[in-house]
Amino acid sequence: MTQKLTSERFLQMVAKSGIVDAKASDRLVGKVRKKFDGGLPSSPRKLAALFVREELLTEWHVEKLLAGKYKGFFLGKYKLLGHIGTGGMSSVYLAEHTKMGDKRAIKVLPKSRVNDATYLARFMLEAKAIASLNHPNIVLAYDIDNEDDVHYIVMEYVDGLDLQQLVKRDGAVDPSTAADLIAQGARGLAHAHNKGVIHRDVKPANLLIDVDGVVRLLDMGLALVTATDDESLTVANNENVLGTADYLAPEQALNSHEVDHRADIYGLGCTMYFLLTGKPPFSDGTLAQRIAKHQTEMPTAIRQLRPDCPGELEGICVKMIQKDPRYRYQSAADVAEVLEKFTSKVPKGTKVTAGLGDMPEFDTDESSSISLDDDDSSSRYGDTISNKNDDTLANNRSALVRKKGLSTSDSGRLVDVKPRPDLVGGSFLDLQSESGYRPNSQVGEKQAKPDKVRPVSKSGASDVGIADSQHGSTSKSVSSISGRSSGGRSRGIDPMLAVALLIACILVSLFIGFLAGGVFG
Repeated sequence: MTQKLTSERFLQMVAKSGIVDAKASDRLVGKVRKKFDGGLPSSPRKLAALFVREELLTEWHVEKLLAGKYKGFFLGKYKLLGHIGTGGMSSVYLAEHTKMGDKRAIKVLPKSRVNDATYLARFMLEAKAIASLNHPNIVLAYDIDNEDDVHYIVMEYVDGLDLQQLVKRDGAVDPSTAADLIAQGARGLAHAHNKGVIHRDVKPANLLIDVDGVVRLLDMGLALVTATDDESLTVANNENVLGTADYLAPEQALNSHEVDHRADIYGLGCTMYFLLTGKPPFSDGTLAQRIAKHQTEMPTAIRQLRPDCPGELEGICVKMIQKDPRYRYQSAADVAEVLEKFTSKVPKGTKVTAGLGDMPEFDTDESSSISLDDDDSSSRYGDTISNKNDDTLANNRSALVRKKGLSTSDSGRLVDVKPRPDLVGGSFLDLQSESGYRPNSQVGEKQAKPDKVRPVSKSGASDVGIADSQHGSTSKSVSSISGRSSGGRSRGIDPMLAVALLIACILVSLFIGFLAGGVFG
């Protein structure tokens, strides 16, 4: 039988967790007991709300503590503050250095990947290569470490908004601003390419704009690193997700392991199309049909959807998304240069605001709030872990992700993690299952049944997985790219096939008529 959580029990769990400095906790509890004549609030949630207000705990901490979790809030030198999001290959947490107080983003590798020694070797190889990147338009990686079987990368934390969320919030971006954002992304890619790193998953959700308007390239989880034969482990690890369907270069669908830097230019071009029109180049149809369109069709003209877009900018975008890599810009530096020339001539529209304000208070019901304010208001924040009035989990990205009614990013794969019954048992915080990596788990949503495709490769059949950015799902490639599903559901007949059948019937009728005329004539 589960023990009912009281305020006293909550305080015991806070102490056991080690999250809050003991002296700071004692000072706050002393104020509370003074307010309640030596007692505590009857509801532990009211008490928890005070810890959040005084910036001693985050709402994520409270959620886990109230669920009975008080272990596992630390990774090495870092205290976890909250869950930022889950991607195709890892989960990212906001953390704080226990000594210096610096904020960092920590990418945790799922245990299912760690058990594959070859994959882990490749993870280390690529992480080291990514750590060598140092550019204003790339999120920096600081450290690679592990605690038992939990492997993680410590990265720069950037409080901002990714371009996927920006368009969801504000709609299509004005042409000059779009050009500036893509130019900055191109500069970051140019640096990575010069270091032998190909991103392979360039999309709006992987371009983050901070509060100063600087674009940062992030999530190098699918990066292809130039290495010697002995070092190259990419082909040996045929990943389940090798790109996102709506931004996938044609050649990448054929062979994800032999692409060059021009595949990133294609993805960046599709991202610019998204910024200008508010939708990916091919937003309709099944996953198989959209991949096929990327290989054979050009999208609807930008100026047809957006008449105010200058023809020069549309031409730049069209060149970036050419099907044949030979006809694209041949380097990301070339892309940056031509876009920077454009932005120098065309004034920008309304300035992009990355800040959305703090997350809502944990407890907004005035009837359940407790005021501990006294005449000395300056002491309100004296008990905090850090006296900096910056973000703990009150960062803009998390605030947007947590808002109700906002779907998980079409390509970003961020999730609003809700309390799960299977996490209540035990006292240890399981980062793997909490992020959705527990084997055979369903994380708070029904997965769309993927369409099955098998890109045709010169080297033969290739078993590659593609992320479906429309449904946030991943499909295993097992059938040909033809725009038709091999599932059991009935689909309408292809118009081209109908026309072909009609023509065949007419020709057969004419031939029969000709034979009949010859016999009876």
